[in-house]
Amino acid sequence: MQSTGQPVSRYQDKNWWRQAVVYQIYPRSFVDSNADGIGDLKGITSRIDYLKSLNIDAVWLSPFYPSPLVDGGYDVSDYRDVDPKLGTLADFDEMLAALHKAGIRIFVDIVPNHCSYLHQWFQDAITSLPNSLERNRFIFRNGRGENGELPPTDWVSHFAPSAWTHESTFGGKHNQWFLHYFAPEQPDWNWDNPEIEEDFLKTLKFWADRGVDGFRIDVAHGLKKDLSEPFRMRNTLEHEVDRPADGNGILADRNEVFDVYRKWRKLFNQYDPPKVAVAEANVLPERVPLYASEETLGQCFDFRFIFIPFTARSYKESVAEAIELAKVNGSSCTWCLSNHDQIRHATKLGLDKSVDRKLWMLSDGTSAPLDKESGTRRALAATLFILALPGSTYLYQGEELGLHEVTDIPESMIQDPQYLKNLKVDKGRDGSRVPLPWNAQADYFGFSTGASHLPQPAWFKDYAVNVQSGKAESALSTYQRALQKRKELICEELITWHETGNAEVLHFSRPNGWNCLINFEGSDYLIPQGEILLSSAPITDGRLPAGTTVWIKR
Repeated sequence: MQSTGQPVSRYQDKNWWRQAVVYQIYPRSFVDSNADGIGDLKGITSRIDYLKSLNIDAVWLSPFYPSPLVDGGYDVSDYRDVDPKLGTLADFDEMLAALHKAGIRIFVDIVPNHCSYLHQWFQDAITSLPNSLERNRFIFRNGRGENGELPPTDWVSHFAPSAWTHESTFGGKHNQWFLHYFAPEQPDWNWDNPEIEEDFLKTLKFWADRGVDGFRIDVAHGLKKDLSEPFRMRNTLEHEVDRPADGNGILADRNEVFDVYRKWRKLFNQYDPPKVAVAEANVLPERVPLYASEETLGQCFDFRFIFIPFTARSYKESVAEAIELAKVNGSSCTWCLSNHDQIRHATKLGLDKSVDRKLWMLSDGTSAPLDKESGTRRALAATLFILALPGSTYLYQGEELGLHEVTDIPESMIQDPQYLKNLKVDKGRDGSRVPLPWNAQADYFGFSTGASHLPQPAWFKDYAVNVQSGKAESALSTYQRALQKRKELICEELITWHETGNAEVLHFSRPNGWNCLINFEGSDYLIPQGEILLSSAPITDGRLPAGTTVWIKR
């Protein structure tokens, strides 16, 4: 049953998530309240007025749990506590209550594929015997070779040449290897062990009982592996482009994972309204509905706008396919342009299409010119385009300021294992995780009164919140107006395409007369008759310039 977008009441509409705008907060880089250079929960609480001014429906917090920060908090030591550097459970409860009072719901990040090597259960496993109950919580195996000196398989991980690490690295003494889909400090859980299933249900209930409204599931496709022996060998990491579509891959997107999520859904449905969840699942498009089923997680990220070129054809084809996939099981679409794992979209859209972004980042952004002005203009146009689509939109902190990627972080300050542990072949993701600029005149731009954990460039001053506030044409004001207007315009989750006679211009409408037009490039386009509600850039003489989106009411 599709929602009309009209709320039943603030917290009782079970369909609130279908067309929500969710703002992702990377807690360590949002606001620091205690001068240690690391953002924290009290910092988030101190900016709730700002969050409310954005007119968002919910925030999603990247991990704030105890962690050695090998992977930005996605290496969790304790799933049911707060990292002391970020606060306490009391601070979390205070923040949650303040968000709810402001009419903002909250998602928390759940990381079920792996934990930190400092998690107590992994520490127990390392000191226990092979085949023990403690080791069976993880994936330990004997090595190949005469003395077990070779990894059990040729599988590779995201952050290291091998997906296996010898236990001696962490003090183990039994000559076994353990599996990790990411860094060696992130051992994979053994999801064939019912004890792991039970413990994660406890974690989900712990946060749901505290009042959390939803969950973002990290690496949702990665829990189940084919661990049958003899192992299937494969010398490359399975990605969605080469993983079989039948759910019978080796390391990810296996059909058994949905048995796990059906149990989670039963738990979520015990609450009124039911808790919601969104899967981060890098899978083939035809597999997305399996994660977005009302019997499993309910929604699944659609990342296509992060990767496709800024062209009319790509955008229209992507929207059409995503909408058809959502219809398969009655879920709603998800749209996003940036997140903590990706180059900021203002920067991507300011680079020539021929530029290899990985090599460009490795050159500290010097191997090709960046047109910041064009990138920002296109970024705002793309944002207004996706905000007008039926479904929910996920925003990433700082994109509302038009922030660009920080490309020249000194190697000595890089934190991302994507670079540090992977032969330095990819500059990594720190450039989108640099702390936000709040005040152009303050030390560390108002993020902290102590040195920030990642360096902020001098040019951040031009993007600070206090510089943009109240300026009609600023990126911040454009986001605020667009999100407020969107709340007024939300209607049935339907879309109708209209011919434009121009290959570079797209035009669609929603059932209540809300029309959206975007001009990708080329000459100005005459806007059809109607009331102009909002545009991503100034409109002159009723003509839509290249790199601009306009909303009109007809």
